[in-house]
Amino acid sequence: MKAQSQTTIKERVSLSGVGVHSGAASTVTFHPAGPDTGIIFLKNSSEGTADIEVPASHRNVVATSLSTVLGSESAGSIGTVEHLLASLSGLGIDNVIVEIDGDEVPIMDGSAEAFCEAIQQAGLRKQSAQRRYIKVLKPVTVRMGDAIAEFLPSDRRRVEVEIDFADTVIGRQAYVYDADSGDFARDLARARTFGFMSSVEQLWANGYALGASLENTVVIGDDQVVNPEGLRFADEFVRHKVLDAIGDLTLAGAPILGHYRSYRGGHKLNAAMVEALLSDDSAWEWSTATVRRDAGQAQVGAMVPAAAFGPDVS
Repeated sequence: MKAQSQTTIKERVSLSGVGVHSGAASTVTFHPAGPDTGIIFLKNSSEGTADIEVPASHRNVVATSLSTVLGSESAGSIGTVEHLLASLSGLGIDNVIVEIDGDEVPIMDGSAEAFCEAIQQAGLRKQSAQRRYIKVLKPVTVRMGDAIAEFLPSDRRRVEVEIDFADTVIGRQAYVYDADSGDFARDLARARTFGFMSSVEQLWANGYALGASLENTVVIGDDQVVNPEGLRFADEFVRHKVLDAIGDLTLAGAPILGHYRSYRGGHKLNAAMVEALLSDDSAWEWSTATVRRDAGQAQVGAMVPAAAFGPDVS
Protein backbone atom coordinates (compact mmCIF):
# COMPACT_ATOMS: atom_id res chain seq x y z
CA MET A 1 0.00 0.00 0.00
CA LYS A 2 1.22 3.47 -0.80
CA ALA A 3 -0.12 7.02 -0.79
CA GLN A 4 -0.45 8.89 -4.06
CA SER A 5 -0.22 12.58 -4.77
CA GLN A 6 -3.10 14.65 -6.05
CA THR A 7 -2.71 15.84 -9.64
CA THR A 8 -3.69 18.86 -11.72
CA ILE A 9 -2.73 20.04 -15.21
CA LYS A 10 0.38 22.14 -15.91
CA GLU A 11 -1.25 24.77 -18.11
CA ARG A 12 -4.59 25.84 -19.51
CA VAL A 13 -5.94 24.26 -22.67
CA SER A 14 -9.14 24.77 -24.66
CA LEU A 15 -11.25 22.95 -27.21
CA SER A 16 -14.49 23.80 -29.02
CA GLY A 17 -17.34 21.99 -30.72
CA VAL A 18 -21.10 21.60 -30.70
CA GLY A 19 -23.44 20.03 -28.17
CA VAL A 20 -24.85 16.71 -29.31
CA HIS A 21 -28.33 17.58 -28.03
CA SER A 22 -28.45 21.37 -28.29
CA GLY A 23 -26.56 21.66 -31.56
CA ALA A 24 -25.10 24.90 -30.16
CA ALA A 25 -21.42 25.80 -30.25
CA SER A 26 -19.51 25.80 -26.97
CA THR A 27 -15.94 25.99 -25.72
CA VAL A 28 -14.40 24.34 -22.68
CA THR A 29 -11.11 25.49 -21.13
CA PHE A 30 -9.25 23.45 -18.54
CA HIS A 31 -7.38 25.50 -15.91
CA PRO A 32 -4.93 24.22 -13.26
CA ALA A 33 -6.36 24.20 -9.72
CA GLY A 34 -4.90 23.92 -6.24
CA PRO A 35 -4.93 20.85 -3.99
CA ASP A 36 -8.34 19.72 -2.68
CA THR A 37 -10.19 21.89 -5.21
CA GLY A 38 -11.77 18.95 -6.97
CA ILE A 39 -13.41 19.38 -10.37
CA ILE A 40 -15.40 22.59 -10.71
CA PHE A 41 -17.30 23.85 -13.73
CA LEU A 42 -17.10 27.62 -14.16
CA LYS A 43 -19.99 28.60 -16.38
CA ASN A 44 -19.87 31.92 -18.17
CA SER A 45 -23.15 33.77 -17.75
CA SER A 46 -25.05 34.46 -20.98
CA GLU A 47 -25.61 38.01 -19.73
CA GLY A 48 -21.89 38.56 -19.35
CA THR A 49 -22.19 39.02 -15.60
CA ALA A 50 -20.38 37.12 -12.86
CA ASP A 51 -19.32 33.53 -13.58
CA ILE A 52 -21.18 30.75 -11.76
CA GLU A 53 -19.47 27.74 -10.14
CA VAL A 54 -20.97 24.25 -10.37
CA PRO A 55 -18.92 21.57 -8.57
CA ALA A 56 -18.84 18.19 -10.28
CA SER A 57 -20.87 16.47 -7.58
CA HIS A 58 -23.70 13.96 -7.44
CA ARG A 59 -25.59 16.59 -5.44
CA ASN A 60 -25.74 18.77 -8.56
CA VAL A 61 -27.15 16.17 -10.97
CA VAL A 62 -30.41 17.49 -12.42
CA ALA A 63 -31.03 15.09 -15.33
CA THR A 64 -29.88 11.65 -16.51
CA SER A 65 -32.28 10.68 -19.29
CA LEU A 66 -29.94 10.88 -22.31
CA SER A 67 -26.80 12.29 -20.72
CA THR A 68 -25.62 13.48 -17.33
CA VAL A 69 -26.60 17.08 -16.68
CA LEU A 70 -25.32 19.22 -13.80
CA GLY A 71 -26.80 22.47 -12.57
CA SER A 72 -28.70 24.52 -10.03
CA GLU A 73 -31.41 27.14 -9.97
CA SER A 74 -28.84 29.94 -10.09
CA ALA A 75 -26.44 28.39 -12.61
CA GLY A 76 -28.83 26.77 -15.04
CA SER A 77 -27.60 23.51 -16.54
CA ILE A 78 -24.43 22.08 -18.06
CA GLY A 79 -25.21 19.08 -20.22
CA THR A 80 -23.33 15.98 -21.36
CA VAL A 81 -20.50 16.17 -18.82
CA GLU A 82 -19.76 12.44 -18.70
CA HIS A 83 -17.10 12.14 -21.44
CA LEU A 84 -15.12 15.09 -20.10
CA LEU A 85 -15.32 13.74 -16.54
CA ALA A 86 -14.29 10.26 -17.69
CA SER A 87 -11.19 11.75 -19.31
CA LEU A 88 -10.20 13.56 -16.12
CA SER A 89 -10.75 10.44 -14.03
CA GLY A 90 -9.11 8.12 -16.54
CA LEU A 91 -5.97 10.28 -16.68
CA GLY A 92 -5.83 10.74 -12.89
CA ILE A 93 -6.70 14.45 -12.63
CA ASP A 94 -7.97 15.40 -9.18
CA ASN A 95 -8.12 19.19 -9.34
CA VAL A 96 -9.15 21.34 -12.31
CA ILE A 97 -11.39 24.25 -13.18
CA VAL A 98 -13.45 23.59 -16.31
CA GLU A 99 -14.56 26.89 -17.78
CA ILE A 100 -17.46 26.47 -20.18
CA ASP A 101 -18.92 28.97 -22.59
CA GLY A 102 -22.30 27.40 -23.34
CA ASP A 103 -24.90 25.09 -21.83
CA GLU A 104 -23.50 21.77 -23.04
CA VAL A 105 -20.04 20.23 -23.19
CA PRO A 106 -19.11 19.78 -26.86
CA ILE A 107 -19.53 16.23 -28.10
CA MET A 108 -16.38 16.36 -30.29
CA ASP A 109 -16.28 13.01 -32.18
CA GLY A 110 -18.61 11.27 -29.70
CA SER A 111 -15.78 9.84 -27.64
CA ALA A 112 -13.40 11.10 -24.96
CA GLU A 113 -10.35 11.10 -27.23
CA ALA A 114 -10.24 14.87 -27.85
CA PHE A 115 -10.48 15.62 -24.13
CA CYS A 116 -7.69 13.15 -23.38
CA GLU A 117 -5.47 14.66 -26.05
CA ALA A 118 -6.08 18.17 -24.71
CA ILE A 119 -5.28 17.13 -21.14
CA GLN A 120 -2.15 15.29 -22.24
CA GLN A 121 -1.12 18.33 -24.26
CA ALA A 122 -1.46 20.50 -21.14
CA GLY A 123 0.59 18.02 -19.13
CA LEU A 124 0.09 16.70 -15.60
CA ARG A 125 1.55 18.12 -12.41
CA LYS A 126 1.74 16.30 -9.09
CA GLN A 127 0.77 18.25 -5.99
CA SER A 128 1.81 18.15 -2.36
CA ALA A 129 -1.52 16.87 -0.99
CA GLN A 130 -2.33 13.18 -0.85
CA ARG A 131 -5.12 11.76 -3.00
CA ARG A 132 -8.12 10.52 -1.02
CA TYR A 133 -10.20 7.54 -2.10
CA ILE A 134 -13.74 6.52 -1.27
CA LYS A 135 -13.18 2.95 -0.10
CA VAL A 136 -16.16 0.60 -0.44
CA LEU A 137 -16.67 -1.39 2.78
CA LYS A 138 -19.72 -3.51 1.99
CA PRO A 139 -21.93 -4.42 -0.98
CA VAL A 140 -24.42 -1.78 -2.12
CA THR A 141 -27.03 -2.65 -4.74
CA VAL A 142 -29.63 -0.69 -6.74
CA ARG A 143 -32.24 -2.22 -9.05
CA MET A 144 -34.28 -0.40 -11.67
CA GLY A 145 -36.59 -2.78 -13.49
CA ASP A 146 -34.41 -5.23 -15.41
CA ALA A 147 -31.29 -3.18 -14.68
CA ILE A 148 -29.09 -3.76 -11.66
CA ALA A 149 -25.82 -2.35 -10.37
CA GLU A 150 -23.68 -2.82 -7.29
CA PHE A 151 -20.54 -1.72 -5.52
CA LEU A 152 -18.40 -4.45 -3.98
CA PRO A 153 -15.41 -4.09 -1.65
CA SER A 154 -12.11 -4.48 -3.50
CA ASP A 155 -8.53 -3.30 -3.22
CA ARG A 156 -8.70 -2.30 -6.89
CA ARG A 157 -10.62 0.31 -8.89
CA ARG A 158 -12.60 -1.79 -11.32
CA VAL A 159 -15.63 -1.06 -13.51
CA GLU A 160 -17.53 -3.98 -15.05
CA VAL A 161 -20.42 -3.33 -17.43
CA GLU A 162 -22.71 -5.67 -19.32
CA ILE A 163 -25.20 -4.49 -21.93
CA ASP A 164 -27.99 -6.53 -23.48
CA PHE A 165 -29.82 -5.16 -26.53
CA ALA A 166 -32.40 -6.98 -28.62
CA ASP A 167 -30.77 -5.38 -31.68
CA THR A 168 -28.58 -7.92 -33.47
CA VAL A 169 -25.81 -5.40 -34.18
CA ILE A 170 -25.15 -4.89 -30.46
CA GLY A 171 -26.58 -7.94 -28.72
CA ARG A 172 -25.01 -8.85 -25.37
CA GLN A 173 -21.55 -7.50 -24.60
CA ALA A 174 -19.48 -7.26 -21.42
CA TYR A 175 -16.26 -5.50 -20.54
CA VAL A 176 -14.13 -4.99 -17.43
CA TYR A 177 -11.82 -2.03 -17.00
CA ASP A 178 -9.23 -2.08 -14.22
CA ALA A 179 -7.94 1.44 -13.56
CA ASP A 180 -4.79 0.07 -11.92
CA SER A 181 -3.69 -2.03 -14.89
CA GLY A 182 -5.54 -0.62 -17.89
CA ASP A 183 -4.79 2.38 -20.08
CA PHE A 184 -7.82 4.68 -20.40
CA ALA A 185 -6.57 6.53 -23.48
CA ARG A 186 -5.84 3.26 -25.26
CA ASP A 187 -8.67 1.04 -24.07
CA LEU A 188 -11.70 3.34 -23.70
CA ALA A 189 -11.23 6.95 -24.78
CA ARG A 190 -11.89 6.31 -28.50
CA ALA A 191 -15.19 4.47 -27.96
CA ARG A 192 -18.03 6.63 -29.31
CA THR A 193 -21.59 7.24 -28.23
CA PHE A 194 -24.21 5.41 -30.25
CA GLY A 195 -27.87 5.60 -31.21
CA PHE A 196 -30.54 4.07 -33.41
CA MET A 197 -31.74 5.56 -36.67
CA SER A 198 -35.28 4.52 -35.74
CA SER A 199 -35.33 6.89 -32.75
CA VAL A 200 -33.86 9.96 -34.45
CA GLU A 201 -37.13 11.61 -35.47
CA GLN A 202 -38.60 11.23 -31.98
CA LEU A 203 -35.47 12.71 -30.41
CA TRP A 204 -35.55 15.67 -32.79
CA ALA A 205 -39.23 16.25 -32.04
CA ASN A 206 -38.40 16.40 -28.33
CA GLY A 207 -35.53 18.84 -28.86
CA TYR A 208 -32.68 16.31 -28.48
CA ALA A 209 -29.86 15.10 -30.74
CA LEU A 210 -29.92 18.38 -32.69
CA GLY A 211 -26.13 18.25 -33.01
CA ALA A 212 -25.85 14.51 -33.68
CA SER A 213 -24.34 13.29 -36.94
CA LEU A 214 -22.27 10.47 -38.35
CA GLU A 215 -19.24 12.57 -37.34
CA ASN A 216 -19.98 12.19 -33.63
CA THR A 217 -22.31 9.21 -33.20
CA VAL A 218 -22.25 5.54 -34.14
CA VAL A 219 -25.64 5.12 -35.83
CA ILE A 220 -27.38 1.75 -36.08
CA GLY A 221 -30.03 1.12 -38.72
CA ASP A 222 -31.36 -1.85 -40.68
CA ASP A 223 -29.22 -4.32 -38.74
CA GLN A 224 -25.97 -2.59 -39.57
CA VAL A 225 -23.71 0.26 -38.55
CA VAL A 226 -24.47 3.18 -40.85
CA ASN A 227 -21.12 4.98 -40.40
CA PRO A 228 -18.94 4.30 -43.48
CA GLU A 229 -15.82 3.74 -41.36
CA GLY A 230 -17.54 1.13 -39.18
CA LEU A 231 -16.55 0.48 -35.57
CA ARG A 232 -13.30 1.38 -33.83
CA PHE A 233 -13.51 -1.71 -31.61
CA ALA A 234 -15.51 -4.89 -32.14
CA ASP A 235 -17.12 -4.19 -28.75
CA GLU A 236 -17.19 -0.38 -29.05
CA PHE A 237 -20.75 -0.20 -27.67
CA VAL A 238 -19.98 -1.69 -24.26
CA ARG A 239 -16.64 0.11 -24.05
CA HIS A 240 -18.50 3.39 -24.42
CA LYS A 241 -20.88 2.36 -21.64
CA VAL A 242 -17.86 1.73 -19.41
CA LEU A 243 -16.54 5.17 -20.37
CA ASP A 244 -19.90 6.71 -19.42
CA ALA A 245 -19.91 4.88 -16.09
CA ILE A 246 -16.41 6.12 -15.23
CA GLY A 247 -17.55 9.69 -15.95
CA ASP A 248 -20.70 9.34 -13.87
CA LEU A 249 -18.85 7.76 -10.93
CA THR A 250 -16.48 10.74 -10.89
CA LEU A 251 -19.39 12.69 -9.40
CA ALA A 252 -18.74 10.87 -6.11
CA GLY A 253 -16.08 13.55 -5.59
CA ALA A 254 -13.09 11.23 -5.30
CA PRO A 255 -11.86 8.01 -6.95
CA ILE A 256 -13.82 4.98 -5.72
CA LEU A 257 -11.69 2.14 -4.41
CA GLY A 258 -13.95 -0.79 -5.12
CA HIS A 259 -15.57 -2.92 -7.81
CA TYR A 260 -18.51 -1.41 -9.70
CA ARG A 261 -20.74 -3.76 -11.71
CA SER A 262 -23.78 -2.92 -13.80
CA TYR A 263 -26.16 -4.85 -16.03
CA ARG A 264 -28.29 -2.96 -18.56
CA GLY A 265 -27.48 0.28 -16.77
CA GLY A 266 -27.03 3.87 -17.86
CA HIS A 267 -26.64 7.38 -16.50
CA LYS A 268 -29.68 7.14 -14.23
CA LEU A 269 -28.53 3.91 -12.60
CA ASN A 270 -24.93 5.14 -12.28
CA ALA A 271 -26.11 8.29 -10.50
CA ALA A 272 -28.39 6.28 -8.21
CA MET A 273 -25.49 4.02 -7.26
CA VAL A 274 -23.28 6.95 -6.25
CA GLU A 275 -26.13 8.34 -4.17
CA ALA A 276 -26.82 4.95 -2.54
CA LEU A 277 -23.17 4.42 -1.64
CA LEU A 278 -22.52 7.86 -0.18
CA SER A 279 -25.82 8.02 1.71
CA ASP A 280 -24.86 4.93 3.75
CA ASP A 281 -22.10 5.93 6.17
CA SER A 282 -21.40 2.27 6.96
CA ALA A 283 -20.74 1.42 3.30
CA TRP A 284 -17.62 3.52 2.76
CA GLU A 285 -14.74 5.36 4.38
CA TRP A 286 -11.99 7.75 3.32
CA SER A 287 -8.64 6.20 2.45
CA THR A 288 -5.36 7.72 1.30
CA ALA A 289 -3.75 4.50 0.11
CA THR A 290 -4.29 2.27 -2.89
CA VAL A 291 -2.75 -1.00 -4.00
CA ARG A 292 0.74 -0.86 -5.45
CA ARG A 293 0.66 -1.77 -9.13
CA ASP A 294 2.31 -5.14 -9.70
CA ALA A 295 4.95 -5.32 -12.41
CA GLY A 296 2.94 -7.80 -14.44
CA GLN A 297 -0.41 -6.09 -14.27
CA ALA A 298 0.31 -3.59 -17.02
CA GLN A 299 0.79 -6.53 -19.37
CA VAL A 300 -2.74 -7.74 -18.74
CA GLY A 301 -4.46 -4.52 -19.79
CA ALA A 302 -8.21 -4.19 -19.56
CA MET A 303 -9.26 -7.20 -21.64
CA VAL A 304 -10.62 -9.21 -18.74
CA PRO A 305 -13.68 -11.34 -19.52
CA ALA A 306 -16.64 -10.01 -17.56
CA ALA A 307 -18.71 -12.43 -15.55
CA ALA A 308 -22.29 -11.98 -16.69
CA PHE A 309 -24.82 -11.24 -14.01
CA GLY A 310 -28.40 -10.11 -14.16
CA PRO A 311 -31.41 -9.44 -11.97
CA ASP A 312 -32.02 -11.90 -9.17
CA VAL A 313 -35.16 -13.69 -10.29
CA SER A 314 -34.93 -16.63 -7.92
